[in-house]
Amino acid sequence: MRRAWVLALVALVAIAGLVGAQAKDGLIDEIVKRGVLKVGVDVFVPWVFKDKAGNLVGFEIDVASRLAKEMGVKVEFVETKWSGIIPALLTNKFDVIIGGMGSTTERSLKVNFTNPYDYSGMSICASKKMAPGWSRLEDFNKPNVILTVRTGATPVAAAKKFMPRAQVRQFDDEAQAYQEVVNGRAHACVSSQPGPENWVNEHPDQLYLPLGGKTFTKEPIAFALRKGDPEAVIFFNNWITRMDWEGWLEERHQYWFTGNEWKKLTQ
Repeated sequence: MRRAWVLALVALVAIAGLVGAQAKDGLIDEIVKRGVLKVGVDVFVPWVFKDKAGNLVGFEIDVASRLAKEMGVKVEFVETKWSGIIPALLTNKFDVIIGGMGSTTERSLKVNFTNPYDYSGMSICASKKMAPGWSRLEDFNKPNVILTVRTGATPVAAAKKFMPRAQVRQFDDEAQAYQEVVNGRAHACVSSQPGPENWVNEHPDQLYLPLGGKTFTKEPIAFALRKGDPEAVIFFNNWITRMDWEGWLEERHQYWFTGNEWKKLTQ
């Protein structure tokens, strides 16, 4: 009798746990009830940056804003330094990272990624004074070469993989990484296109594109979410798929990464 009673109690506890788990709101329910989608971002032109009036604009701003509108909620952007953006997500500072984040194996150990909604690739802008005429990755793969990158971003891994002999210096602010090259304190900056091209256009006397503007990697860009809520991943995946089929994501990509019309927002 005692054994039967214990087994029955265990069964009741298990059933109660299942009912409680089912009753608990998932992320999407929480966002809808709250009426606000909180999105983690960091300044990264043209993904996210501020226009002349101080308003956030960019590819990711368009993506998150349309997503929130179709969810019937407002959007709130939480600016966070890139090096701390995943820890901030994990401590519930916001709901999702929509900020040009590459889906990597290392990051996947900490967060769940959606399907890709865009693709990016690494490129280089170099100092005309310190690296004159260099045109191959091999030219930068030397112990005396200084490369700059943004801390915690995929360019760090790309620089170390393709130019392992070079010195890699990391900066919290990507603009600082570029400025080191402009000021002649580093040979080149490794970053996602079209960042290098934009900086060369702004500083044609100091910088150039060693690879002719071509990328030497290709990486999927995805939303990052806290683990434990597969329904949220499914929801965002469905939205990304529909935007892809409609051609809206490609249209926004062309506007921000191929055209120059958006540059008037900062001039």
